[in-house]
Amino acid sequence: MPATSAPSRNPDLMQLYHMGGPWIGQTMYVAAELGLADHLGPEPRSVAELAALTGADEDVLYRFCRVLAAMGALHAHPGRRFSLTEAGGILRSDAPGGFRYGVMLQSGACFRAWTEVMHTVRTGRPAFDKVHGAAYYDYLEANPAENELFNRAMGVTSLAPAVAALERYDFSGIGRLVDVGGGVGTLLAAVLRMNPGMTGVVQDLATVTAEAPDHLAEQGVEGRVEVVSASFFDSVVPGADAYVLSRVLHNWSDEDCLRILGRVHEAMPPHARLIVVDSVVPDGGGLHPSMLADLFMMVILGGKERTEQDWRELLDAAGFRMTRAVQAENTGDTLVHALVEAVRR
Repeated sequence: MPATSAPSRNPDLMQLYHMGGPWIGQTMYVAAELGLADHLGPEPRSVAELAALTGADEDVLYRFCRVLAAMGALHAHPGRRFSLTEAGGILRSDAPGGFRYGVMLQSGACFRAWTEVMHTVRTGRPAFDKVHGAAYYDYLEANPAENELFNRAMGVTSLAPAVAALERYDFSGIGRLVDVGGGVGTLLAAVLRMNPGMTGVVQDLATVTAEAPDHLAEQGVEGRVEVVSASFFDSVVPGADAYVLSRVLHNWSDEDCLRILGRVHEAMPPHARLIVVDSVVPDGGGLHPSMLADLFMMVILGGKERTEQDWRELLDAAGFRMTRAVQAENTGDTLVHALVEAVRR
């Protein structure tokens, strides 16, 4: 039987295009940017009120709310009034998972980069750089508001699968853990709470770690964490029992990943372990979210999502020996996260 990567039934590509076009995402962006969910609850509110609260044109806002209601985020009521649905609650600022901030992050400066997607296709370089005149992380450093949005989104949106993977990992024998590129320490704090005898180090750029002490104090682990401001391209804190790279390497090309892994390799004592938590593009046919995430990483950052074999080859090229894949599951509708353990070869 010949191999195929196509779904078993013929898709309606025209319907897929129209229903999944950029205007769907941008409609969500309007709701997120205006904070509509924060202004709505179970009781209906008029579009006139919402327009006054958000600084929007009343008629235009009504037309967007009408679509949001059709999408299930809002309930439509007579008299051009709307209330928030249970599903729409995900767009609230205080909703678990930080979806609102993720929508805002991907629909602003990142969305504009897609207008030059053919630059990526023809050159292999991120379109973001061409549109904004700077690489993504340089752009964040020069734009404090965008950098704050990035930190809020990354602090929550990408961590749930990683924490779930680490909950299945045996941390026996690990006294000191370094979270490389660990942001403000959210993931590290979760691991430390699961392992009361452990201490940790969170390492990231100074623009990120500035908020780490307050965040770690909120998590109740400030006395157990050292905060280090440094680029992982330059150095990694040495001498720990284990090093975590969670949702880091997919941001970078293979060449850059080898540089990062090289710094980790230099920092690791002979007994130490490397733990990589990242998405995995599943084998087999059918459209999967990780494939679309791969396009996003390529256009914005020049990074990539990788298959299990890609991860094995990358680690091998960096001087590591993969010892086990602790967790890898394919739910079919979400990014697949694997937790891969490796040691120095």
